[in-house]
Amino acid sequence: MPSKLASPITMDAVYAAPGYLFRRMQQIAISIFMEECRAFDLTPVQYAALVAIHTHPGIDATRLSAVIAFDRSTLGSVIERLQAKAYIERKPAPEDKRIKLLYLTKSGTAILREIIPAVERAQARMLQPLKPADRKALTTLLLQLVDLNNEASRVPLRAGDAREHLSIVVPGKRSATRDP
Repeated sequence: MPSKLASPITMDAVYAAPGYLFRRMQQIAISIFMEECRAFDLTPVQYAALVAIHTHPGIDATRLSAVIAFDRSTLGSVIERLQAKAYIERKPAPEDKRIKLLYLTKSGTAILREIIPAVERAQARMLQPLKPADRKALTTLLLQLVDLNNEASRVPLRAGDAREHLSIVVPGKRSATRDP
């Protein structure tokens, strides 16, 4: 005899589930980003990597992974694509030639400067349907959720590696850049 379910199995239940809504919003966010930034041929992760390398010239791939909270094994292909586009260069670390340090090229610096207005438009479009107070409330709640669930991530953000460029403080909560 089949067991009784606590609640009926319906697509409405799926559509209202937080995980489903986060996944859908991520799809929407990436779509908006790609539309606004189409002329630059960069993905959101490539953009984040460029910003992190700009903020931390000479960062290595392991630290970059921690700074942007992106899987280290997948980050290798992101770095290769950015290098193929001539936006970054890898140089051996003076103390250990096996470690490659990442730097923006002049082209990388230029594309980063040029893409910022498009990125800002994309961010604004994502929240545009909401009232200004709701935009602020949503952002505050998302900061709290990301901060409080950081360790549940496959790749937690490591604040010690990101502190220099993250100064987000959630009112009444721990800093979103707390140490591991």
